[in-house]
Amino acid sequence: METNVCPWCDTEIVWDEEFGPEDTCPHCNNELKGYRTVSLNSNELEDELEEEEEPEEVSNDDDLWGAADTDSIVPIFNTLDQFRDDHDLSRYEANVSAILAEQEEAPECPQCHELMLLAGTQALTDFTPSSPSALGAPVMKSPFSLNVYICPSCFQVHQSLAPQDRIQLVRNLSTQN
Repeated sequence: METNVCPWCDTEIVWDEEFGPEDTCPHCNNELKGYRTVSLNSNELEDELEEEEEPEEVSNDDDLWGAADTDSIVPIFNTLDQFRDDHDLSRYEANVSAILAEQEEAPECPQCHELMLLAGTQALTDFTPSSPSALGAPVMKSPFSLNVYICPSCFQVHQSLAPQDRIQLVRNLSTQN
């Protein structure tokens, strides 16, 4: 067996003598035999350098998304930084990691995509169930519990049906009328 190295991605390509060398790299799919170089003269290089030296657009933190997107997105950057002076955020992060390691479920925050902490359960007793005609019975009957999750980064709150009450939902939706 012989080996080649792809000049494009530097992957070592092992090919079998029976089939012969590869025409394209199996990793990056670039042509191996037609490896070409580009020659640039010094004038072209100077033009590229001058283009790179143009000043970049200055960003304004007050206008992160422009006027069209401000209605649907809430900026969440540096939410914890406001507490940095008064609290030990390294200890905060260590405790968050320890709590997440103990949790059976850790949903992702819909706002910032961090894992959420289980804050507790909330019992729902004052609940008016819906009874869709397709089901002919209530989707959920009161009382049941919700798990309440809090995002440690942006402080969003999320609820989900507690594991012990999920069987009631599955049972209610799987029975025939």
